[in-house]
Amino acid sequence: MSSHVKYDPRKGTPAERIADRLKNSGDAAHADHVVQKGNSPERAFTNIHHSRNQQYGEGHSGEGDIRGNKRGVV
Repeated sequence: MSSHVKYDPRKGTPAERIADRLKNSGDAAHADHVVQKGNSPERAFTNIHHSRNQQYGEGHSGEGDIRGNKRGVV
C-alpha cells in the first residue's frame, strides 16, 4: 500500500498549518485592544481601534490642488 500525502509539505507541517489557521488574522499590531472569545477552533478575535486619525509609515503628500499646493505631510 502506498503512502499518499494530501497536503503540500512546502506549506509546513500539519501542526504548523493548524496553528496558522487559528491565529488572529486582523490588524492586531495596530489595535488598541484585542478580545478573544473562546479557545476552540471556532474562536473569534475582535480587534478594537479607537476612533482617531492614524498614520502608519511615511506620509503621502497627495497630488495637490489646482494651484499646485500639496496636502498633508510634505
